[in-house]
Amino acid sequence: MKAGELKTKSAEDLHKELMSLTKAQFGLRMQVATQQMTNTSELRKVRRDIARVKTVLTEKGAQK
Repeated sequence: MKAGELKTKSAEDLHKELMSLTKAQFGLRMQVATQQMTNTSELRKVRRDIARVKTVLTEKGAQK
């Protein structure tokens, strides 16, 4: 996901995206804890996507 794509979305869409990424991060953390994860780079990608969404929300002034 690129920041340019996120900047075109509305604040409501960004909050929905943030919630889905947070749920995905939780699922990945559980996979790590139970040693089921094979692709460990996914966790890093999700963390960075969460940071991108939060940054765009802050830029728009729509942070909750």
